Amino acid sequence: MLISRKYVAEIELKRDEVESFGRYPFSLAAVRLLNRLEFHPAVTFFVGENGSGKSTLLEAVAVACGFNAEGGSKNFRFGTRESHSELHRFLRVSRGHPRPRDGYFFRAESFFNVASEIEKLGVGPSYSEHSLHEQSHGESFLALVLNRFRGHGLYLLDEPEAALSPKRQLAVLTRIHDLVLERSQFIIATHSPILMAYPEAIIYQFSTAGIERIDYEETEHYRVTRNFLANPSRTLDILFDREAGTE
Repeated sequence: MLISRKYVAEIELKRDEVESFGRYPFSLAAVRLLNRLEFHPAVTFFVGENGSGKSTLLEAVAVACGFNAEGGSKNFRFGTRESHSELHRFLRVSRGHPRPRDGYFFRAESFFNVASEIEKLGVGPSYSEHSLHEQSHGESFLALVLNRFRGHGLYLLDEPEAALSPKRQLAVLTRIHDLVLERSQFIIATHSPILMAYPEAIIYQFSTAGIERIDYEETEHYRVTRNFLANPSRTLDILFDREAGTE
């Protein structure tokens, strides 16, 4: 199954160049405790609670690899608002050979801005028959993955499950697998237990303890979802019980 190659083999934090680990983003445990992080040749996931630093690190990897901070391919050079951190300047990226033929950085929170730039550049037809702004967020992202991702590429995705139904998440999972078979590499920050079920992927959990590798069935996303679906009424009874805390 490991047909793809490591376009990005690992990253290393240049700790000796960091002036202070007391300021953002270096104060985040995921960064403060970071030395090296190795990537899977096919799919690597970043998981963790909001604010744990997974999107911040993914953004830094993307910028260090030459992508625009708001997303898009390496040809995109626009900025709606300078909001990305300086972390990318402190990352040493170990690249594999050969270099990827294709690449894309997707981030859910700024995809609207990317779609506007796509229309401005007049390259919309390569993404979809219809304007990305004339589709739902989920439809436009699915069009992006199905039509724009061409294989032999490095794809960094920040919360791609946003606005996707479970059925559409399965469609994206299928497309990811097709692209892996076409020698692509993915690094994905996600909350989706559907996406992170991709076989043989490396899953890194971000927490106050830093970054640690974890098995799929040990992730909180899997355990919470499994327990809820096994007995939703019992879970809801516990969540909605207002008398238990007053006894």
